[in-house]
Amino acid sequence: MPEYKIPESVLVVIYTPALDVLLLERADKAGFWQSVTGSKDTPDEALMATAIREVAEETGIDATQYTLRDWQLSNVYDIYPVWRHRYAPGVTRNTEHVFGLCVSPDVAVRLAPREHLQYQWLPWREAADRCFSASNAEAILQLPKLIELMQAHTDLTS
Repeated sequence: MPEYKIPESVLVVIYTPALDVLLLERADKAGFWQSVTGSKDTPDEALMATAIREVAEETGIDATQYTLRDWQLSNVYDIYPVWRHRYAPGVTRNTEHVFGLCVSPDVAVRLAPREHLQYQWLPWREAADRCFSASNAEAILQLPKLIELMQAHTDLTS
């Protein structure tokens, strides 16, 4: 029996304090640039655990050493037909939960060669323009506003 992907995933926007965003080029679709993404391994895997695992697998970055935040945003979208075979028959939609990970500008990135060809750091607007996924681009475009909201919340609770 084939093992199918779970149609619930994370999108992790990795960025620096200067709002440079890390993008990865997919190995299975050259020219497709994205943030870290990945599905839950099991239905009961916590979303935060999925985000930490995917960041480590795809970039070599230990997300527990930085500030990883659940942005409390989710997107439901049609799975691209080219990747639908990875899911159980009849599954056509995925729910993606958005996280942000602020890292130091000198963080080392180690790609998983089977998943990504190369990476680049881009200013947030350029990164959004480079993404092939509309939900990924939208998450990046919200980055400055979300950081401002998080800072305001921190100021209120301090």
